[in-house]
Amino acid sequence: MSSLTSSDFLTTTSISIDGFDVVQTFGVVRGIVVRSRSVLGQVGIKFQTFFGGQISLLEDLCEETRAEAFAKAVEHARALGANALVAIRYDATEIMPGVQEVLCYGTAMRLAPQARGQSARP
Repeated sequence: MSSLTSSDFLTTTSISIDGFDVVQTFGVVRGIVVRSRSVLGQVGIKFQTFFGGQISLLEDLCEETRAEAFAKAVEHARALGANALVAIRYDATEIMPGVQEVLCYGTAMRLAPQARGQSARP
């Protein structure tokens, strides 16, 4: 990637992005989502569990929840003026039966492309 425009936003689980220099670090940002399963959803899950195999209702719920937590973390980073979120991680905790918190967090940074021919610092 040779250029980064103001509409671009980079994300990674790594602690740096090759080809870019850190201009400013804003610190840790997070996106938190707390969800519960509906009564109808619980019945559907029990039905899928009874027959075994893939439990698509829970997969869908987990994927949607993680995506929302990620979007909130990116939104938080953008609000600070960042154009990148690095060292992204997820955590999930069951707060009470049927209620789960999903946390997405990382370090918000403003990055700039390295000058052509500039090598990465050791």
